[in-house]
Amino acid sequence: MSTPRYVPPDFSLDALMRAPAARTARAERDGVLPDDFFATTNLPTYIKGADGRWTMPREPRMDGVLVRDASGTWWVREGRRVKQGDEIVVGRAEDGSEGVLVHANGFQVDGGAHGDFHFMSSQVSREKPIDYKQIARMLVEEKRRGGYVLWVTGPALVHSRARDNLVWFIRNGFVQALLAGNAVAVHDIEAAVVGTTLGMTSEGAPTENGHAAHMRAINAVRRAGSIANAVKGGIIGSGIMHACVVEDVPFVLGGSLRDDGPLPDVYTDAIEAQNATRAHTVKATMAVMIATALHSIAVGNMLPAYYEDPQRGIVELPTICVDASEFLVSKLKDRGTHQAVGVVTNAQDFMSILRAAVEREVQVA
Repeated sequence: MSTPRYVPPDFSLDALMRAPAARTARAERDGVLPDDFFATTNLPTYIKGADGRWTMPREPRMDGVLVRDASGTWWVREGRRVKQGDEIVVGRAEDGSEGVLVHANGFQVDGGAHGDFHFMSSQVSREKPIDYKQIARMLVEEKRRGGYVLWVTGPALVHSRARDNLVWFIRNGFVQALLAGNAVAVHDIEAAVVGTTLGMTSEGAPTENGHAAHMRAINAVRRAGSIANAVKGGIIGSGIMHACVVEDVPFVLGGSLRDDGPLPDVYTDAIEAQNATRAHTVKATMAVMIATALHSIAVGNMLPAYYEDPQRGIVELPTICVDASEFLVSKLKDRGTHQAVGVVTNAQDFMSILRAAVEREVQVA
């Protein structure tokens, strides 16, 4: 399979040579943008400065604005983070005619064929074969070169018996950050503390007073003060959260109105959860999203479709979205995460087969 290579814009073209520098206007007050502000996408973007040079902004993402700091460096910022007096790019053209160029077709595959991991090239279908070998190869390569792989997971991963496989990926260095909600941690800890998930055994059989099992798990952690304290105190002796603490893998648990408890480590303020998540999305070189609609879309909105590698330059950011329903994968792409590759299958099968493929790839390597 050919790997897409990035071909930058030809800035010697007459239209780009003659294009004016990007215009800016100052924010009138904190969190309020000037009229006609330029709204960013997650695609490679260039801004023309007063010196005639085209440069890319730092921390790219969709649904942000372009801000120039005092040193002349461009950043992408959410509107709520803009401060009074910040210089904000204004204008709506994306073709460079107003000093901003969105380079949507920069990734090309030698020979003209599209690879699976290529902008807008992957159709979502449960009949489409899953290239586990390619995904495994990517994970092994990311680990080899010190990449930053985000795993975004839903509670179905715990209920489907894929829990042990995620633990294996964490312990073997294939997870650099775990992004999830309260439920993932609660049911994982319930399995470690009580031996059930949602009050059911691993065979799916109900247990007496099982409806309260997850609340007992939450209470045990709240008594300890944190998940880390519960691990260190021997309350949590296995599972996903135990592996994260032991292997020093950071996790962000974003709360919601549905949450029981919640656990003491859960961000109950949505803005704080966004900030904590962004600290990881700006470092991401790959993302694996499994069985979670809300978290997949939320994290996808924060991810750029590319990143800058010191040795390889501009590189596509592979984003793999796994769900038993085609709807979620299609919705993620429709919401702007164009680079997402859809894998329509259940979490248990995906994790089991992917682990086996990674183990084979490691042996070959």
